[in-house]
Amino acid sequence: MPRPDSNVVVSAFTEDQVVRLTGISISQLRYWDRTDFFRPSLAYEDRRAAHSRIYSFRDIVCLKVVNSIRNESGSVPLPRLRAAKEKLRHLGDDLWAKTTLYVLNRRIVFFNPETDRKEDVETGQAILEIPLKVVSGDMESAVRALSRRPKTEIGRIDRHRNVMSNQEVIAGTRIPVRSVKAFADAGYSVDAIQKEYPTLTEQDIRAAIKHAAA
Repeated sequence: MPRPDSNVVVSAFTEDQVVRLTGISISQLRYWDRTDFFRPSLAYEDRRAAHSRIYSFRDIVCLKVVNSIRNESGSVPLPRLRAAKEKLRHLGDDLWAKTTLYVLNRRIVFFNPETDRKEDVETGQAILEIPLKVVSGDMESAVRALSRRPKTEIGRIDRHRNVMSNQEVIAGTRIPVRSVKAFADAGYSVDAIQKEYPTLTEQDIRAAIKHAAA
Protein backbone atom coordinates (compact mmCIF):
# COMPACT_ATOMS: atom_id res chain seq x y z
CA MET A 1 0.00 0.00 0.00
CA PRO A 2 1.41 3.46 -0.82
CA ARG A 3 2.85 5.45 2.03
CA PRO A 4 1.39 8.92 2.79
CA ASP A 5 2.29 11.56 0.20
CA SER A 6 5.68 13.01 1.20
CA ASN A 7 4.67 16.34 -0.35
CA VAL A 8 1.81 16.85 2.11
CA VAL A 9 2.61 19.64 4.57
CA VAL A 10 0.85 19.65 7.93
CA SER A 11 -1.41 22.69 8.22
CA ALA A 12 -2.17 22.82 11.95
CA PHE A 13 0.41 23.06 14.73
CA THR A 14 0.42 22.92 18.53
CA GLU A 15 2.42 25.33 20.69
CA ASP A 16 5.15 22.72 21.22
CA GLN A 17 5.55 22.27 17.47
CA VAL A 18 5.63 26.05 16.90
CA VAL A 19 8.41 26.38 19.49
CA ARG A 20 10.47 23.72 17.69
CA LEU A 21 9.85 25.24 14.25
CA THR A 22 10.34 28.94 15.07
CA GLY A 23 12.55 29.08 18.15
CA ILE A 24 10.01 31.29 19.95
CA SER A 25 9.33 30.30 23.56
CA ILE A 26 5.87 29.23 24.75
CA SER A 27 5.82 32.14 27.21
CA GLN A 28 6.50 34.58 24.34
CA LEU A 29 3.82 32.99 22.15
CA ARG A 30 1.28 33.22 24.97
CA TYR A 31 2.25 36.82 25.73
CA TRP A 32 1.76 37.78 22.08
CA ASP A 33 -1.60 35.99 22.09
CA ARG A 34 -2.68 37.63 25.37
CA THR A 35 -1.72 41.12 24.16
CA ASP A 36 -3.36 40.53 20.77
CA PHE A 37 -0.05 40.97 18.96
CA PHE A 38 -0.21 37.53 17.36
CA ARG A 39 -3.24 35.32 17.94
CA PRO A 40 -3.25 31.76 16.53
CA SER A 41 -5.53 31.51 13.52
CA LEU A 42 -7.10 28.24 14.68
CA ALA A 43 -7.34 28.93 18.42
CA TYR A 44 -10.31 28.08 20.61
CA GLU A 45 -12.08 30.89 22.42
CA ASP A 46 -11.42 29.15 25.75
CA ARG A 47 -7.64 29.33 25.99
CA ARG A 48 -7.72 27.35 29.25
CA ALA A 49 -8.59 24.17 27.36
CA ALA A 50 -5.77 21.78 26.46
CA HIS A 51 -4.23 22.45 23.04
CA SER A 52 -6.47 25.48 22.59
CA ARG A 53 -3.79 27.44 20.71
CA ILE A 54 -3.47 25.96 17.23
CA TYR A 55 -1.42 27.72 14.55
CA SER A 56 -1.73 27.52 10.76
CA PHE A 57 1.23 27.03 8.40
CA ARG A 58 1.01 30.70 7.37
CA ASP A 59 1.07 31.61 11.09
CA ILE A 60 4.35 29.82 11.75
CA VAL A 61 6.03 31.29 8.67
CA CYS A 62 4.90 34.79 9.75
CA LEU A 63 6.14 34.10 13.28
CA LYS A 64 9.51 32.98 11.91
CA VAL A 65 9.85 36.20 9.91
CA VAL A 66 8.73 38.46 12.78
CA ASN A 67 11.09 36.69 15.18
CA SER A 68 13.98 37.11 12.73
CA ILE A 69 13.31 40.84 12.56
CA ARG A 70 13.00 41.01 16.34
CA ASN A 71 16.30 39.17 16.91
CA GLU A 72 18.36 40.77 14.14
CA SER A 73 17.07 44.32 14.49
CA GLY A 74 15.92 44.75 18.06
CA SER A 75 15.39 48.48 17.54
CA VAL A 76 12.28 48.01 15.36
CA PRO A 77 9.32 49.36 17.38
CA LEU A 78 6.44 47.02 18.21
CA PRO A 79 3.87 49.00 16.14
CA ARG A 80 6.00 48.48 13.02
CA LEU A 81 6.40 44.78 13.81
CA ARG A 82 2.63 44.60 14.18
CA ALA A 83 2.13 46.33 10.82
CA ALA A 84 4.59 43.91 9.17
CA LYS A 85 2.81 40.95 10.74
CA GLU A 86 -0.57 42.11 9.44
CA LYS A 87 0.88 42.65 5.97
CA LEU A 88 2.38 39.16 5.93
CA ARG A 89 -0.76 37.39 7.14
CA HIS A 90 -2.90 38.93 4.42
CA LEU A 91 -0.56 38.67 1.43
CA GLY A 92 -1.98 36.51 -1.33
CA ASP A 93 -0.02 33.37 -2.18
CA ASP A 94 1.05 34.84 -5.53
CA LEU A 95 2.59 37.92 -3.89
CA TRP A 96 4.03 35.96 -0.95
CA ALA A 97 6.49 34.15 -3.20
CA LYS A 98 7.60 37.43 -4.83
CA THR A 99 7.89 39.64 -1.77
CA THR A 100 11.07 40.54 0.13
CA LEU A 101 11.28 42.36 3.46
CA TYR A 102 14.00 44.92 4.13
CA VAL A 103 14.94 46.14 7.57
CA LEU A 104 16.74 49.48 7.79
CA ASN A 105 17.51 50.85 11.24
CA ARG A 106 14.08 51.21 12.85
CA ARG A 107 12.04 50.76 9.68
CA ILE A 108 10.70 47.72 7.86
CA VAL A 109 10.40 48.11 4.11
CA PHE A 110 8.40 46.01 1.66
CA PHE A 111 9.53 45.56 -1.90
CA ASN A 112 6.43 45.72 -4.07
CA PRO A 113 6.86 43.32 -7.04
CA GLU A 114 3.99 45.00 -8.89
CA THR A 115 5.62 48.46 -8.87
CA ASP A 116 9.24 47.28 -8.65
CA ARG A 117 9.84 49.87 -5.91
CA LYS A 118 11.30 49.99 -2.40
CA GLU A 119 10.54 52.81 0.02
CA ASP A 120 12.65 54.40 2.78
CA VAL A 121 15.90 52.70 1.78
CA GLU A 122 19.04 54.88 1.78
CA THR A 123 21.90 53.93 -0.49
CA GLY A 124 24.88 52.43 1.26
CA GLN A 125 23.18 51.46 4.47
CA ALA A 126 23.12 47.83 5.63
CA ILE A 127 19.76 46.17 4.94
CA LEU A 128 18.52 42.89 6.36
CA GLU A 129 16.77 41.01 3.52
CA ILE A 130 14.23 38.28 4.26
CA PRO A 131 12.88 36.64 1.07
CA LEU A 132 9.54 35.19 2.12
CA LYS A 133 9.69 32.42 -0.47
CA VAL A 134 12.93 31.13 1.07
CA VAL A 135 11.54 31.27 4.61
CA SER A 136 8.38 29.48 3.52
CA GLY A 137 10.37 26.78 1.70
CA ASP A 138 12.66 26.26 4.69
CA MET A 139 9.63 25.98 6.96
CA GLU A 140 8.04 23.34 4.72
CA SER A 141 11.23 21.27 4.98
CA ALA A 142 11.26 21.71 8.75
CA VAL A 143 7.61 20.67 9.00
CA ARG A 144 8.25 17.50 7.01
CA ALA A 145 11.25 16.71 9.21
CA LEU A 146 9.09 17.29 12.29
CA SER A 147 6.47 14.84 11.07
CA ARG A 148 9.00 12.04 10.39
CA ARG A 149 8.95 9.46 13.16
CA PRO A 150 11.59 6.93 14.19
CA LYS A 151 10.95 3.38 12.97
CA THR A 152 10.64 2.26 16.58
CA GLU A 153 7.45 4.33 16.93
CA ILE A 154 5.68 2.93 13.86
CA GLY A 155 2.81 0.65 14.85
CA ARG A 156 3.30 1.25 18.59
CA ILE A 157 0.70 2.48 21.09
CA ASP A 158 1.71 4.88 23.88
CA ARG A 159 0.10 6.52 26.86
CA HIS A 160 1.62 9.55 28.64
CA ARG A 161 0.13 11.57 31.45
CA ASN A 162 0.77 14.90 29.69
CA VAL A 163 -0.34 13.82 26.21
CA MET A 164 -4.02 14.03 25.24
CA SER A 165 -5.21 13.73 28.87
CA ASN A 166 -3.55 10.32 29.29
CA GLN A 167 -5.42 8.80 26.36
CA GLU A 168 -3.79 5.98 24.41
CA VAL A 169 -2.23 7.48 21.28
CA ILE A 170 -0.23 6.25 18.34
CA ALA A 171 3.43 6.63 19.32
CA GLY A 172 5.07 9.83 18.12
CA THR A 173 1.72 11.54 17.49
CA ARG A 174 -1.21 13.02 19.40
CA ILE A 175 -3.71 10.92 17.48
CA PRO A 176 -5.90 8.94 19.92
CA VAL A 177 -6.32 5.22 19.30
CA ARG A 178 -10.05 5.57 19.91
CA SER A 179 -10.34 8.13 17.07
CA VAL A 180 -8.82 5.68 14.58
CA LYS A 181 -11.08 2.91 15.92
CA ALA A 182 -14.12 5.18 15.55
CA PHE A 183 -13.36 5.64 11.84
CA ALA A 184 -12.95 1.87 11.45
CA ASP A 185 -16.24 1.21 13.25
CA ALA A 186 -17.92 3.72 10.93
CA GLY A 187 -16.87 1.59 7.96
CA TYR A 188 -13.77 3.49 6.85
CA SER A 189 -11.12 1.37 5.16
CA VAL A 190 -7.46 1.59 6.19
CA ASP A 191 -6.80 3.64 3.06
CA ALA A 192 -9.66 6.04 3.90
CA ILE A 193 -8.42 6.44 7.49
CA GLN A 194 -4.95 7.18 6.16
CA LYS A 195 -6.39 10.03 4.13
CA GLU A 196 -7.82 11.48 7.34
CA TYR A 197 -4.45 11.10 9.09
CA PRO A 198 -1.73 11.46 6.41
CA THR A 199 1.09 11.14 8.95
CA LEU A 200 0.03 7.60 9.91
CA THR A 201 1.23 4.44 8.19
CA GLU A 202 -0.87 1.39 7.41
CA GLN A 203 0.94 -0.37 10.27
CA ASP A 204 -0.09 2.40 12.69
CA ILE A 205 -3.73 2.15 11.71
CA ARG A 206 -3.93 -1.64 11.89
CA ALA A 207 -2.15 -1.63 15.26
CA ALA A 208 -4.59 0.97 16.63
CA ILE A 209 -7.64 -0.98 15.45
CA LYS A 210 -6.28 -4.26 16.84
CA HIS A 211 -5.33 -2.66 20.16
CA ALA A 212 -8.69 -0.97 20.61
CA ALA A 213 -10.53 -4.19 19.87
CA ALA A 214 -8.49 -6.24 22.35
